[in-house]
Amino acid sequence: MSMKIVSWNINGIRAIHKKGLLQPFIDAEKPDVLCLQETKAEQFQSEVDLPEYEEYWNSATRKGYSGTAIFTKVKPLSVQLDIPPAIAKKFGIEDDGYGNPNEEGRVIVLEFEKYFVATVYTPNAKEDLSRVSLRHKHWDPAFLAYMKSLEKKKPVIFCGDLNVAHTEEDLANPKPNVGKKGFTQEEREGVDNMIAGGFTDTFRLFTKSNGHYTWWSHFAKSRERNVGWRIDYVFVSKVLVPSIKRAEILPQYLGSDHCPVSLTI
Repeated sequence: MSMKIVSWNINGIRAIHKKGLLQPFIDAEKPDVLCLQETKAEQFQSEVDLPEYEEYWNSATRKGYSGTAIFTKVKPLSVQLDIPPAIAKKFGIEDDGYGNPNEEGRVIVLEFEKYFVATVYTPNAKEDLSRVSLRHKHWDPAFLAYMKSLEKKKPVIFCGDLNVAHTEEDLANPKPNVGKKGFTQEEREGVDNMIAGGFTDTFRLFTKSNGHYTWWSHFAKSRERNVGWRIDYVFVSKVLVPSIKRAEILPQYLGSDHCPVSLTI
């Protein structure tokens, strides 16, 4: 039996729903598990009605900001929100002046029979790189430690907006962006560590070339010209790699500055 997992930073669930673009996407792709980032809402504020799915939300303490949600046709065995307090404390995740990223609704983990599925909305480094240190020293190591702790029980699939292009193949204009938000050595090292830790970037199992992106700036018709960045990913524990049938980017779906990514396993 296959399971299709789709991840999408929708940049506001109320906005994309009002545009009438979320339901047609769900009808066309029929995900078994739909992981959303940057929902910018609490569950009661959403008018999305998906009776086939159970909903799990993690909303930020700050209203209209960040947030994640998972819609699933398969009932999970357990649900966990945020990075566990013990891990967050160990890696020093706390308020960095912008807020505590572990109170921004950034992580949901569902446990299924054969594996965990996690969604993550990684903190943005900011234009002035003021959150790079938070990511490099605290958030990225803590999130990886959390995924590794889950892996001791069963394999892990994690997906979402990691807010970083890993290699030069993952953005249209790498040279002028070296050292800038989303392409600093510190942020890229976070993905290096995920791979060194035994997780596999599923899209790269099937597609090695450049030109495949998941986010585009609103400026200068970047999306029409495909001048983008691949910053949305699905990673899996190595043991799951032989079971993966497809891993795709779905740029045809509009409504957000990101497009969905999918995994069929």
